[in-house]
Amino acid sequence: MHQTPDDRPIYRLLTGKDDRAFCERVSEALEQGWRLYGSPSMTFDGGMDCIKVAQAVVWHEASDLKA
Repeated sequence: MHQTPDDRPIYRLLTGKDDRAFCERVSEALEQGWRLYGSPSMTFDGGMDCIKVAQAVVWHEASDLKA
């Protein structure tokens, strides 16, 4: 089995406002051993009047799994 930090699932979708804090969360995940999975997504949130972003990551040991 693929052991992740804090027993998290091997797939995570990081989301948030497009700001430094979001970039730091993605960077921290990469430093912990997560790998980027696919392209990031971006959309405008009219209610919050900001750009929202998302980036999927997978645990590095799961990179050989097929969908």
